[in-house]
Amino acid sequence: MDNRTLYARRSAAHVQSHFNKQHKERLLKSIYTVVVAAGAIFVLAPTLWMVSTSLKEDGKVLLMPPQWIPSPIVWKNYVEALDFMNAAQVFGNTFFIVILSIIGQLVSSTLAGYAFARIDVPGKNLLFILVLTGFMLPVQITLIPQFIMFSKLNWIDTFFPLVVPEFMGAPFYIFLARQFFLSIPGEMDEAARMDGCGFFGIYWRIILPLSKPLLGIIAIQTFMHAWNDFLRPLIFIHSAKNQTVALALQSFTADYGMTPWHLLMAASLFALLPCILLFFFAQKYFIQGIVISGVKG
Repeated sequence: MDNRTLYARRSAAHVQSHFNKQHKERLLKSIYTVVVAAGAIFVLAPTLWMVSTSLKEDGKVLLMPPQWIPSPIVWKNYVEALDFMNAAQVFGNTFFIVILSIIGQLVSSTLAGYAFARIDVPGKNLLFILVLTGFMLPVQITLIPQFIMFSKLNWIDTFFPLVVPEFMGAPFYIFLARQFFLSIPGEMDEAARMDGCGFFGIYWRIILPLSKPLLGIIAIQTFMHAWNDFLRPLIFIHSAKNQTVALALQSFTADYGMTPWHLLMAASLFALLPCILLFFFAQKYFIQGIVISGVKG
């Protein structure tokens, strides 16, 4: 076998190997695309059904097979839904609770986390372990004691039971803040003390400006929790004037003999919009929050 024949065979083998590699990569890419597309359809289908139902006539909501494109499109469903749920009052109540909850968690959780990270006192680790036991207590266990306590304070059917506990800190956020603050070099505290900063001065001028990712994820998660909270408002709020968005959505099934799905879906779409907008405008904090909660430790 001469050199030309050997070279030709090696070249052909190389070309075939390269072709097989490209074919394998294209196949894997196609499979990945199909899987992602199927997952996207699976995730988006409920939202698409909600949008479609919100634009249908009442009699066409439960037709089988489903009619994905409404005919005719009934825009007045949104007006009727907002009017029925008293949207201005309900959304105002919810935003008020959400804003105070975010402020409460940011202040209390970061202060507690800063104390656990920077102050050396006897029994600090034991106290931190006691705080972490809050992870193991389901929220439902504390509802009855809270209801009794708030009843004696005459706080039932007010916003206090929904807001005041947020100023006491949450075990998860305290843990997250402590772990994040431990990653900030202590030398910065020493330099600040030499410049005349005290405990709160270091917290306000050094720690918080370096903790924007932490503050972002605490604010976002508190917003999501307070906005979507149904159980606590159901227990502590009794009057229509103090209802939150979650309670207002539930009233569609309580006040009607049969659930008006077209109106409920229209109202649900408005309730979902703040969460969607928050995600689009704060995507980097969602990602940073995943990194912080998964790596810091």
